[in-house]
Amino acid sequence: MTDPAALQSPADGELANGTPLLSMHDLRITRGIKGPPLVTGLDLELLRGETVALVGESGAGKSLTARAAIKLVPPGLHVSGEVRFQGSDLVSMDEESARSLRGGGVAMLLQDPFTILNPLTRTRTHLIETLRSATGRSLSRTQAADEVARRLAEVGIDDPAVGDRYPFELSGGMRQRVALACALAKDPALLIADEPTTALDATTQREVLRLLRSVQQARGMGVLLITHDLRVAFSISDRVYVMYAGSVVEQARPTEFTDSPAHPYTVGLLSAEPPTDRRRKQLDGIPGQVPAVETVLDQCAFAARCAWATPDCEVGKPSLLPVTDTHASACRRQDQIAHELRTALKETKAADAEPADDDLTGAEILRVSGLRKSYQRDRSSWALKGIDFTLREGRSLGIVGESGSGKTTLARCLLGLEEPTDGMIELLGTDITSYRGLGRKQLREIHGQIQCVFQDPYSSLNRSHTIGFILREALSRRAATAGPAPSAEELLERVGLGAHYATRRPVALSGGQRQRVAIARALAVAPKVLLCDEPVAALDVSVQGQVLQVLREVSEGGTQLLFITHDLAVVRQMTEDIVVLEQGTIVEAGTTNAVLDQPRHAYTQRLVGAVPTGDTGWLS
Repeated sequence: MTDPAALQSPADGELANGTPLLSMHDLRITRGIKGPPLVTGLDLELLRGETVALVGESGAGKSLTARAAIKLVPPGLHVSGEVRFQGSDLVSMDEESARSLRGGGVAMLLQDPFTILNPLTRTRTHLIETLRSATGRSLSRTQAADEVARRLAEVGIDDPAVGDRYPFELSGGMRQRVALACALAKDPALLIADEPTTALDATTQREVLRLLRSVQQARGMGVLLITHDLRVAFSISDRVYVMYAGSVVEQARPTEFTDSPAHPYTVGLLSAEPPTDRRRKQLDGIPGQVPAVETVLDQCAFAARCAWATPDCEVGKPSLLPVTDTHASACRRQDQIAHELRTALKETKAADAEPADDDLTGAEILRVSGLRKSYQRDRSSWALKGIDFTLREGRSLGIVGESGSGKTTLARCLLGLEEPTDGMIELLGTDITSYRGLGRKQLREIHGQIQCVFQDPYSSLNRSHTIGFILREALSRRAATAGPAPSAEELLERVGLGAHYATRRPVALSGGQRQRVAIARALAVAPKVLLCDEPVAALDVSVQGQVLQVLREVSEGGTQLLFITHDLAVVRQMTEDIVVLEQGTIVEAGTTNAVLDQPRHAYTQRLVGAVPTGDTGWLS
C-alpha cells in the first residue's frame, strides 16, 4: 500500500502546503463490524487549496469514501482505519462534535440540489437559516439582506429577485448555484462535490465549474470531487484517484492519465469515452460489471474484465506502487504492459471515423410543421415557437439545446402528453397533433409506432414484477401487422442481456441493465420511432458505450431514433441529422457532422465550445 505522502503533491495548487487538509489511511468500510467490505485499504490525501477527483464506475465506493470524510456513512456501515480532517480523527469523533464540523469545516454539494433545498422555502430563507446557524445568532433584517445579496453574488447571482423565489421556480443551473451558496455559507475549509454537474447541460456545467474553481481559489478551499465524467475530472482537478471495487487502482495528475495510463481499467475508461470530433464505427464499453468487493479480496479485482490478465493476477491483491513521483498503479504487470496500454489508448483515439451518410431520399416517417406551445392563457410566452423538422427512414435525428430550450416540451407533444397550441405532427401520414381526437384503435396503433426510453428507467419499470412479466405485457400490445412476436428471452438477447434475466426484478439490476430492459420493452411493439430522452445521461461511461451500441443496432434494424440530449459527444455518435433549439426556436439544423464541425449560429458555437475537453483551458 502506497502512502499518499510518498507521492509528490502537484505544483498546480498555489495555495497547497505540506499539511494535509484531509487524510485517509487504510480506510475500510464494512456492513457491520465484521460484515462484507465495501471499501478496503484506501489511502488518500488532499491539501488546502487543492482539488482531488474520485472517478470510477458505480459501485466503486466513491461516494462512501467521500461520506467517510464528513462522518455521514449510512446506518449499519462500520468505518475503520484513519480519517483525519485538519488533524482531528473523524473515526473516533463523537456525533455531536462531527455535527459541529459539518457545514463549518466540511460541506457537501450533491447532484440534485433538491436534496439541499426545500421546495417550499424561498431562496433567501435557506441562506438566512444557514447563516444563523453558522454565527450562532440571528441576523437583523438589514444584515440578512446584505449577507444574502453578498452570498448570491459570490455564486454569480446578481438578480435580487432570486432571493424571493422558490427552488422550483429556478432553472437547474440556478438551483445548483443556490445550493452552492448554501454549502459555502459557513465558509467550509473542504467542499465535497458529489456529481455536482451531471444533470446539467454543457454550458451550465461549465459555468458552475468555473464558479466552483473561482470560489475555491478565492477562499483557498479544498475540493473533493466525485464524478464519472473523466473529461470534467481532468479539466478541474490537480490529482485524480481511479477507484474500482472499493480500492484505488491508479492515482496521478490528469496529464499522466492521458499520456501514460498505468492500469488496464483506466485505459478501459478512457477508451469508452465517446469522442466529440468524429463518429466511431464501434462504441465499446468495458465488458462485465464491477464485482462485489468481498469476492475479489485476494486477487486483482479487475482481472475478470482485463484483456491483459494472467493467472498470476488472480493470486494476491496487488498493492498501489509508484510509477513516478506523482503517479501510482495497482497493476502488478504495469512494467510489462506499459507500452501496450499506451498503444491501445492511442489506437482508440486514432480509430477511423465512420463515413458520413448523406442519403436524404428516405421516406418521411415523422413530420413536425409550425409546432407552437404556450402554457399561458393569454399566450404571453411560448415554450415552442414554430418548430419544423422531418425524420426520414434510415436516419436518426438529434435534438439538442440547453435546459429550458424546449426539448422536453417537444418530446411531450410528440408523445401526446401535451397538446400543441398550433401546428401539426404527422406520423406515417397520420395527424397525431391531438391525441384526444384519436379513437381507441388509432391510439393503440400510434402507441405501437412511437415509443420512448426515458433517462431514469427505474421510474418506468414496475419493481413488483419480473423482467419477463414486464416484457410479456409489452408484447401483448404488439400489433398483428408488426410481424411475429419474439419471446421475452429473445428481446433480452437483442439488447445484450442473457435469457436468465427474465426471472429477475428491476431492483436486482444495475443502471445500465435496467436501461437495456427499458429499450427491450420499447422494442417489443416494433415501433417505427424510438424517442430517447437523455437515455445515458445518468450512466457510467463504460456502461454508456454498451447502451449506445445497442441503440445503434436498433437503428440499423429499421427503427428511427429521435435522440434528445444535451451531450454533443453522444449526439455525434448516434445521429445523422441534428436540430439545435434555443428558447423554443430552431436556430440551426443540418447533418450532424456539418453542424458540429462548422457551427454557424453563435448559440451552436457556444454549445460546441462548452463540451468538456479534459484540458484545464476548457474552464478559462
